[in-house]
Amino acid sequence: MHDPLINSFLNYWPLEEQAVQALKSKAIGGALKKKAFVLKEGQECNHFTFVVKGCLKLFHIDEQGNQHNLQFATENSWLADYGSFYAEEPSELNIQALEPTEILQIGKNDLFDLYDKFPVFDRNFRIIIENAFIEQQKRLLQTISSTAEERYLYFLKKYPDLYNRISNVQIASYIGVTPEFLSTIRKKITGNKV
Repeated sequence: MHDPLINSFLNYWPLEEQAVQALKSKAIGGALKKKAFVLKEGQECNHFTFVVKGCLKLFHIDEQGNQHNLQFATENSWLADYGSFYAEEPSELNIQALEPTEILQIGKNDLFDLYDKFPVFDRNFRIIIENAFIEQQKRLLQTISSTAEERYLYFLKKYPDLYNRISNVQIASYIGVTPEFLSTIRKKITGNKV
């Protein structure tokens, strides 16, 4: 179960065998059923979660009960509420499985222990967090300056493997439209390709 996690780190910096063994001892595996929560609003985020297999979503529910999907994490991706994790405050977000999902989690104290003992993890996680920040900036720009059709095309580019794995409701929530309007967008795009 740890092989995908180790391989993902090898994309950044090589790991010595001691570092690999330490990582294996700190990354705790788990299996989630569809709709199971990793994090609920009001809880403090105390883990970084790595998806071995499956799909998670990061979302917020507004005061009117509307769900706003902010991010998806599929195989070989990390997900956390970084604000809650580092500020040690209750989260305003939720993390939930969209399908049966296998995860590995590293708790805050274990993560900081890895940083202290193996500086390579500090560098690797810095890259992971910087990439997450860059992606959030792109997402924000998409939200404020793109049409719904452009946001949908961005979704397809960002998550090409999710098109057939998650429902239209989930995709519509991510791009900020109703499922009905998403169907209109799809028809328009399909019509343009013919």
